[in-house]
Amino acid sequence: MTGRFLIDDVTPAVNCGRYPAKAVVGELVPVGARAFAEGHAALGCQLVVLGPDGEQRALTRMVPGPPGTDTWQAQLRPDEVGEWRFAIEAFLDPYLQWRDAVSKKVDAGQGPAELANDLAEGVQILGRAAVGVPTPSALRVRRAATALRDEARPLPERLAPALALAELLWQWPVRELVTRSDEYAIVVDRPRALFSAWYELFPRSEGAVADEAGRPLRHGTFTTAAQRLPAVAAMGFDVVYLPPIHPIGRVARKGRNNALTAEDGDVGSPWAIGAAEGGHDAIHPELGTRAEFEQFLARAQELGMEVALDLALQCAPDHPWVTDHPEWFTTRPDGSIAYAENPPKKYQDIYPLNFDNDPAGIRAEILRVVRYWIGLGVRIFRVDNPHTKPVDFWHWLIAEVKRDAPDVLFLAEAFTRPAIMHGLARVGFSQSYTYFTWRTSAAELRDYCQELVAAADYMRPNFWPNTPDILPEHLQHGGPSMFKVRAVLASLLSPAWGMYAGYELFEHVARPGAEEYLDNEKYQLRPRDWAAAEAAGESLAPFLTRLNTIRREQPALHWLRNLRFHESDNEAVLCWSKRDPETGGVVLVACSLDPRHEQWANLTLDMPELGMQGHETFTVRDELTGASYRWGQRSTVRLDPWEEPAHVFTVHRP
Repeated sequence: MTGRFLIDDVTPAVNCGRYPAKAVVGELVPVGARAFAEGHAALGCQLVVLGPDGEQRALTRMVPGPPGTDTWQAQLRPDEVGEWRFAIEAFLDPYLQWRDAVSKKVDAGQGPAELANDLAEGVQILGRAAVGVPTPSALRVRRAATALRDEARPLPERLAPALALAELLWQWPVRELVTRSDEYAIVVDRPRALFSAWYELFPRSEGAVADEAGRPLRHGTFTTAAQRLPAVAAMGFDVVYLPPIHPIGRVARKGRNNALTAEDGDVGSPWAIGAAEGGHDAIHPELGTRAEFEQFLARAQELGMEVALDLALQCAPDHPWVTDHPEWFTTRPDGSIAYAENPPKKYQDIYPLNFDNDPAGIRAEILRVVRYWIGLGVRIFRVDNPHTKPVDFWHWLIAEVKRDAPDVLFLAEAFTRPAIMHGLARVGFSQSYTYFTWRTSAAELRDYCQELVAAADYMRPNFWPNTPDILPEHLQHGGPSMFKVRAVLASLLSPAWGMYAGYELFEHVARPGAEEYLDNEKYQLRPRDWAAAEAAGESLAPFLTRLNTIRREQPALHWLRNLRFHESDNEAVLCWSKRDPETGGVVLVACSLDPRHEQWANLTLDMPELGMQGHETFTVRDELTGASYRWGQRSTVRLDPWEEPAHVFTVHRP
């Protein structure tokens, strides 16, 4: 900071500006600061916005916050991907100070003689102002100065034209003693970094045939998996996430249900990467060729979707890196290479990388691998267990990738301690898995979502009700209604959400004593008869389609910062709203958390958050059922899990 005044508490500033904040194209980003001048001097503040090319894109007058706080607020809306920068400029505003002083003196009864110096000062200030305003307004300012000099006019007429310049000279102020803060960075991504709907599928299971024990009779391919894409697109998903598609190790391969020893024909875990056919830059031969993978990418694009590829930085024992670069791993005292462990779990089929043995070599190779897949058309990576790798490595890798390909996105799959999850977001991850899966009560959901909103400057949550690793207890025992409840919560609380294939079929059978699926698809093929389930009315696909349609049609649901909760007198009913900052459109949701019983709740709405005053009434239309109701600040809802466990209202004012 250079200049006369103190400017501090600038936001958004991640770790005091050490890391860039985050936004997406078109997002309204709130900017704030604290600044003041001594005594009764009139201070002004402006937000200076610089685009990725370093050129000034906006100079916006900031409005003061609540009286007595010396805070200033503004918004910026980036319109291009890249690194933007902003600074705050504080300055003395002589016109504002003059206008305030003269108005008070006139109100106190002072006349022209007593105000002679004030009138002369006004003429001087307006002379400077005429130079800075747009040319069409300069004549108006000069005429106001002429009026101030005209002693033949009554005092009110001399002053009126100058006092009427308040709005013009707010936008085009005269500035003295300008002080400029440090510059702060904002990395701006494409909108999909914030708003997206993910669908995870295993290509090897699509079109596959297995016997009753799960042994493969026919392996799925990219070609057969592409036949599933139209149904995924029809449900409204726009990102198809694939687990690792690389050759799977044969040494220490795991069997079905994570059995320590594989039987003949067992396909192994895709996360045990690498075999004689190649490593992280190779494709599993049974999935198809590079050309067939590119055809899969192209088909997804035709349907309005893109493919997210898993980036799992670990190796099977027979990965080429193990032979070519043994220094990239940890060697134990007996000479063996250490495999992955998360006691009491053991992963004998996976060797973790040791990033400290040859950091330069490992970094160069991983960057090469990522750029290889980018070259094939991949623009999103879901990163497996990033919290088990050095944070500074991710900071470096993401920056290197984005330098040449700023549209590439990275999702952090890190179910770990909060500090690490937030740290990974700060250093550059575009999206983050969250604890949503385990937040079940109204209080837990409110508190956690408010924590995420508070971190919106750098952390973008992606809510998943299930993953191949996680089948939470509430889905094991809650029945179809709970699957609806969790889909409503995930898709309408967060602008980004995702689900693992099989969710729409209510798959819920767990391995005894664990929060994971029995006959886990990580270790075997799981072909599903999608058509038969839908024909029998045993699929959640129509409900998911409606949710994703509502998400796309309602701009309010595209953002995170606008999430607000409303009072419910029943803790089994969660109520929240989102209001679009541009159109003012509102989505209001009341969702039961009870999958078995009818619930009633009296709601008290925070009317200003809906853009209304407390006495107003309005119409709500349930976008799930089509029913409409007349509501006010206090209303009552009934939620029946056997009908619909949630109301998803759009709000319509008279």
